[in-house]
Amino acid sequence: MSVEMVEVSVKAPEPTRPAGVLQQNRVFLDFFWDLAKPDQEVRLKAVQNLIQYLKNNNKADELEYTLKRLVDGLSHGREAARPGFSLALGQVLSAFIDISLHSTLERIKEKHNLQTVKKKLLRNAVFGNLFGILSLHQSGRLSTEPQVVLGCVQLLQHLSQYRQHLKDLPNKTMMEILNEVPGEVFEEVLLEALQTDLASAFRTPEQLQLLLVALQRFPQTLKPKKLKKLLGSSTVINADNVPRLIEVLKMAARSVKKDCVLPAVGLDLLKLSLKEDSFHLFWTEVITKAMFKEQAGPTHYLSFRLLGAALPFLSVDQLRDVLSGDVMMHYGEHVLSAQQSNRFKLSPEMDVYVSDFLQGCEDPDKQLAVMVGFSSLSNQGYPVVPSVWRVVQHLQPATLHTYVDWLQSMFLQPELDKLLDFSTRKQKDSQGCQENSIFRLRKWIVARLSSLIDNHQVKKPEGLIMGVARFIFFHGFFITKKACADIPESAGILSAPLDDRTRVVLVNSFFGLLMSLHHLPLLDDSADKVAANHKRPSGVTADGTMWIYHLVQYAKVLLSWSKCVESRQPLSAEQRQAWDTMLESVESLKRKMKKGQTAENSAFQQLFLLVGMHFFKAPEELLDVLKDLQSCVDRAQEKKSKKQKKQRATGQEKEPDWVEVMVDILLSLLSQPSRHMRQVCKTVFSSICPYVTADALTAILDVLDPEKSEEDSAVVVTEDNDTKKKMPKGDDEEEDVQMEIDQTDNDSVEEEEVDDDDNDDDDDDDADDSMEEDEEEEEGEVDQNFRLELMKVLQQQNALATEENGSDDDEELDDEAMMKLDQSLSALFSEQKKKTQAKRDEKSKIQKERTLLREFKIKVLDLVEVFVTRQAGSPLVLSLVEPLLTLIDKGMSSDSNQQEQDFLRRAADIFRNQLCRSKVYCKTAANRQGELHDLLEKLLTKSQKMSDSSVCLYYFSASLYLVKVLRGIPPTEAKEEHTSADLRFMGNVDVPRVSGLFRDALNSFMTRRKSSLSTKMFTDLFNRFPVLCVNLLDTAVQYITAGLREHQQGQACVLVLQALQSKEVQQLLGGDQWTELCVQVTSQITTSLQHFRYTESKVGKERLLKILELCHFVLKHSQQQKLSLDLQPIQNVLQPLTEVITFKKTGKVEDTYWAVMKYFGVMKPKTDKTKCDKEVNQQTVPKKKKGFLPETKKRKKRKATPTEAAGDTSSSTGGQKGQTKKDKTTKKKHQVGGAMASQASPAKKSKIQSNNELAKTVEKKKKKSKQKKEAH
Repeated sequence: MSVEMVEVSVKAPEPTRPAGVLQQNRVFLDFFWDLAKPDQEVRLKAVQNLIQYLKNNNKADELEYTLKRLVDGLSHGREAARPGFSLALGQVLSAFIDISLHSTLERIKEKHNLQTVKKKLLRNAVFGNLFGILSLHQSGRLSTEPQVVLGCVQLLQHLSQYRQHLKDLPNKTMMEILNEVPGEVFEEVLLEALQTDLASAFRTPEQLQLLLVALQRFPQTLKPKKLKKLLGSSTVINADNVPRLIEVLKMAARSVKKDCVLPAVGLDLLKLSLKEDSFHLFWTEVITKAMFKEQAGPTHYLSFRLLGAALPFLSVDQLRDVLSGDVMMHYGEHVLSAQQSNRFKLSPEMDVYVSDFLQGCEDPDKQLAVMVGFSSLSNQGYPVVPSVWRVVQHLQPATLHTYVDWLQSMFLQPELDKLLDFSTRKQKDSQGCQENSIFRLRKWIVARLSSLIDNHQVKKPEGLIMGVARFIFFHGFFITKKACADIPESAGILSAPLDDRTRVVLVNSFFGLLMSLHHLPLLDDSADKVAANHKRPSGVTADGTMWIYHLVQYAKVLLSWSKCVESRQPLSAEQRQAWDTMLESVESLKRKMKKGQTAENSAFQQLFLLVGMHFFKAPEELLDVLKDLQSCVDRAQEKKSKKQKKQRATGQEKEPDWVEVMVDILLSLLSQPSRHMRQVCKTVFSSICPYVTADALTAILDVLDPEKSEEDSAVVVTEDNDTKKKMPKGDDEEEDVQMEIDQTDNDSVEEEEVDDDDNDDDDDDDADDSMEEDEEEEEGEVDQNFRLELMKVLQQQNALATEENGSDDDEELDDEAMMKLDQSLSALFSEQKKKTQAKRDEKSKIQKERTLLREFKIKVLDLVEVFVTRQAGSPLVLSLVEPLLTLIDKGMSSDSNQQEQDFLRRAADIFRNQLCRSKVYCKTAANRQGELHDLLEKLLTKSQKMSDSSVCLYYFSASLYLVKVLRGIPPTEAKEEHTSADLRFMGNVDVPRVSGLFRDALNSFMTRRKSSLSTKMFTDLFNRFPVLCVNLLDTAVQYITAGLREHQQGQACVLVLQALQSKEVQQLLGGDQWTELCVQVTSQITTSLQHFRYTESKVGKERLLKILELCHFVLKHSQQQKLSLDLQPIQNVLQPLTEVITFKKTGKVEDTYWAVMKYFGVMKPKTDKTKCDKEVNQQTVPKKKKGFLPETKKRKKRKATPTEAAGDTSSSTGGQKGQTKKDKTTKKKHQVGGAMASQASPAKKSKIQSNNELAKTVEKKKKKSKQKKEAH
């Protein structure tokens, strides 16, 4: 057999392979292996190395072998390998010009002959031909050999019939070839070959696209006369060809249904229609009328994509015509109907088309036409495109300015007839009024204007920004009496007056715009002047003036021209005086800022300006606030200038009273639902933090106090309710007001368009469900009263009596009595419904009040966070400890919703991370020692009574913080090495008292069954304060044996081990004290191990592990320090543990035990596990006799025939090897089966016996049949 293999290997090489290749190195052959690998990077690297290798060696046999291997690889079975071989062949043909393309093409045809190839290899051969042509095309030499071009085209025409494998790849390849061949080659060689395909252009989209590519590439060859011969008409797009074009486009649309792309033939037809001056015919007849006859699907999406792709090729008039036609109308309906999540949305693709057009177009008129066209597509006045549209960032400044003017003119004079407006089926039935459409249009325009300013990517000048802000502010708060030259906004004439809803939108958008202007960075031309190392300012113009200051000056001008304009809420004399005083204060602060800019003056100025803007919204409410603010600022400046020297000289730290009033003002401003106001209040408070008094801080904490806030909550809610009466919608979403407007309108549109009846039914069901829930909640109260009332009504009309006595007489109520009964029941149920609705409204009102109160508290937490961050070293910070702990405790104990959880998480973060863990803390607490010690005792006592461990952790952290404050600054904080005196420094801490407090806490932890304290708390205490650790160490050592449970005893070992490992503790004790401590620990370990009772519980194993770890450290340390300790008792106790404990899975306990015993000279015994196992197996398992069946396989009480005996011996000798495993498995099965049978119930036993009897009878019949056959 081996000889035959050698002979085959010798005969394998054939003359077809070059002889020299067999002697080549492995590197050359590996190139071809790498070409077939799936990794693209590996394939590209192999192509480069192969070309370089062939150029360097320049051997003919290697080049020939390369061509053969590459041509063979074109039909490789692996899909990733074909592109690799094709690319390599193209690069070889490009690098070696001497190789003939004609011979290569013939080699490809010969190797991948479609006529002679087997059927199962046909697909590979088809791809081999295609990739071969691609390699010839990639060589870049195809246009130099016309006959090769002709051969490639003819082969591609032949390959086009294998569409099930190649799809449209042959036609695409043919078009790529046409794009590169010169006109002479096409006219002389290819035109005749392609004449059949060009003449049948309207049969398939691929053939039509081939004609369109030829027309684009060779217009001189395919002249109208030539086209008339081919197609029968001198143009492609004409009235006669429209039906055929429609069918081709429908086929193209269906072919790309899954790809979601625009077919290339569609865009080519569009370009040809523009060239043949037949765009109107093509767009009207082919696209508008024909594509939308079918239901929504591929043809519609083709039209929408063609609309977006056509934008760069159309003129201004054509853009206006297309964007105001039926295709846009259908697109709007699609956007409206695609609001549901499970429907296909084409609007993102359209956004990409429009964005690309605006980015590449430099004609302002075209940009404006597109923006106006899409903005005019509306549903009952509300445009379909979102108000926040990112494509506007590509608008040129001139286009943006013109577009803003168009938006403002449409706001002033809504021309609904110029909009491309459509309505849904339900909207047409309802026939909404024109005023609603005007309101929807104006609402969208205001949101679009605000979004233009809010988008920082839009390039806009300062004049445009100011113009938009002035426009919104003017129409939101003022009314025009007559036009004025100094006020350009007064020249605009409103064709329809502004209603209250529109003014609410304007007001909300204006304050959202103020928020955007507050964060608006410097424009690009102004930002270049800012130094690189300076922070880029925001919220200011190029000259450094705040945007809001310009708006206040504009408001001042409006108020001064009372003859031309009038405020919607006219200011009284007192309010006007407060406004003028505010302006004077702002000017005063601005003059001071010129002398020396401070954060305090800037914050006050910003607060004045913002309150001044809000003054137009609610002048009556903010009048007192503005007066108090004015008074506070005046007194603050006076105190700061006159009494600064006096305070320094006398050493008094009495803060001015104006801070308390300022805090009250900030709290009242925070109650307003405005995020801009919230940020400004936070900035102002950070500037006045150094002057905050205890009373001012108490006012803030009273708001956060759960008990006091419940009493005062009605006041806060009343203020919000009053404001809501005046302003139906708040400003809390003012920075996102445009998004909200779009969302609400889109939601309403969606309800109208999609599944209207289902939505109505769902709403009814939801209402019924909510009513049922309320009725179930009030069932105990309502049912009894309502039942009594119902009984009274029935008794009055004798209905109840008739029902009870219905068995005696069959009298019924007459019509008049029935009418009275119906009226009475109707009145009763109506009254009951009103009561239920009133209770429901009251419940929702209470829920809203709680939500408002929680939002207000979250805003107040901003002030607490600012104070803790800016004034961490102030003694007033200590007064925050207990209120914050109370807040966390109350929040943890109550069931809270998501909003309350966020509030609680924020408060806990401020307390623990910014207060307790701050590196800056109060270091001047000498005069408050008694108060702080009492507070420490109170916190530790309360922590021991806690039931929640998480809350207890905050109380314990506060206790450690107070100890840190009492200790103060250590004298040698910067030293790397500390002396014993330095470590014993505890400042103002009463060490005996504090040690006693923590000792009580430790006793509580060790003696209570359920304690909220944890080991981590005391570990933190030991690490931070070594002096307290030394004082508590004796107590911890005692609990190694005196702990209540095994868990406490194990945790005592952890604490003692943590303390002994501390270098500071070792330095503080030292000498005899350290030796005495080690003796105590050793004694406790010995006692604990003597009373040790091994259990399989997890707690018992952990306790043993902790004891062994502590023992290991003591032994190791005593050996290193050479301490005189009596370790013999420990050894005597440890040695018997191996008899009590079986070290199986507790590997850590076993390793620690033998590490301890190593110090006594006892080493872990080494056991040969494999050898022992083999010996045990040899002793327990008896040897089996080879060639015989096991006992379980033998049949009892049966005489075997001679033939069967012979069969048994032969089978046993033949299957000897595979019998041992079967013996084991069958033995187990019989054992299990026997056990189950012995334990089975009598019924099961009878069933088993019957089954056995049935099996025996079947076996007897088989045996009889076998014996008869053998006899024959």
